[in-house]
Amino acid sequence: MDGIKLLSLLAGVLCLGGATKVLELSDRFLELRGDSKWLVMFYAPWCGHCKKLEPIWNHVAHALYGTDIRVGRVDCTRFTAVATEFTIKGFPTILYIQGDERHMYRGDRTKDEIVGFGVRMSAPAVQHLDSHQDLHDTVTRDRLFFLYAGAQEGSLWESYKSQADEMRTLHFFYHIGSDCMEDHYTLESNPAVMVFKDNKHYYFPTPQDTDNQTLLNNTLADWLNHERFFLYPKITHGNLAQLWKLKKYLVITVVKESKIGTITTDEDVFKDMVESVIQNNREKYHNHFQFGWTGTPDLANSIAMERLPLPSLLVVNATTLHHHMPEDPAKHLTPEAIQLFLDAVLAQNAPAYGGDSWPVRAFRMYYNARSSLEDMWLGNPVLTAVLFGLPLGFLSLICYSIWCSDILDADDEEEEHHEKKE
Repeated sequence: MDGIKLLSLLAGVLCLGGATKVLELSDRFLELRGDSKWLVMFYAPWCGHCKKLEPIWNHVAHALYGTDIRVGRVDCTRFTAVATEFTIKGFPTILYIQGDERHMYRGDRTKDEIVGFGVRMSAPAVQHLDSHQDLHDTVTRDRLFFLYAGAQEGSLWESYKSQADEMRTLHFFYHIGSDCMEDHYTLESNPAVMVFKDNKHYYFPTPQDTDNQTLLNNTLADWLNHERFFLYPKITHGNLAQLWKLKKYLVITVVKESKIGTITTDEDVFKDMVESVIQNNREKYHNHFQFGWTGTPDLANSIAMERLPLPSLLVVNATTLHHHMPEDPAKHLTPEAIQLFLDAVLAQNAPAYGGDSWPVRAFRMYYNARSSLEDMWLGNPVLTAVLFGLPLGFLSLICYSIWCSDILDADDEEEEHHEKKE
């Protein structure tokens, strides 16, 4: 069905104001969406996270306007048939929908990340580059991507295609002929798989036995998994789950960002010092550690189950969830001291805390609940008092009524007993 005709038939599909490009979808979306490409936010009006995402979603719609991707949203409290059809279990949920194909977005809720997801899903899993100029433009546009250079045949190509199908929701995958690379890159092998990130490129160490497809698939999958983050990314609640999957030690520099994204000078100096350690020792630490920084101290506090001083350095074992911290305060740490600390973690000589046992899980739940309550009280003590005071008040009245009822019943029985005696 023609795109314009489809939109004209969507009864209940309304533009959200004059300037926005977001389409408000109704139950008729199920009948009329056809095979068109849709990026849809499923939301509930009462959801605070949905309200926070709304201006970002408008920017996403503007960025994708003029492409073949339509951007819409569905109020799941009104149009429950749509929510049921797509098995929506939480808000907000972002889905890419095309025919029977549907993919959930699991990244950071930022305009660039969501737009990149939509563009990736609307294109082939492996996109072809025709020339070195195309590659140059891609390097300029996409800060991290994977590239296969060589003929589209053989076991390495089949493995690369298979991994691209599995990871396309998260990253861009490209192909280019090896002849387009000769004047600008010296390929370590032909064909070759590369990752472009941090203004550099790194090669996949192709096994000599490429006839063993299972070994090749596992080796390439592990390498892609290890290389799919920048050297020193920002760690957020949105990408933390993916970072756990690296099965490395996660080295977190903990600072606090203001609402406009600024960091105090002392914290910024410490953050840059930690980055210099990994830049100068990439070969030594890259296979064992994933470095990163967070401007949300609560994220790190939840892992450590205590309020960390700022700045702090926290190392977490992604497999066991044990964490390590230097004995000295961050302001006394030097690059050499950080290296000694990391070496001690690798040698398993550094004190370990936490873990993933049931007692630790229970304490972490308690800590997170207590921290949330403290934050609520600091942010709005009156509202917090009302939210928790009213239920406690009603509970007290109920308990009092039950208790008093028992006393009155006892008194009545005693009076009856005395009357009988008289």
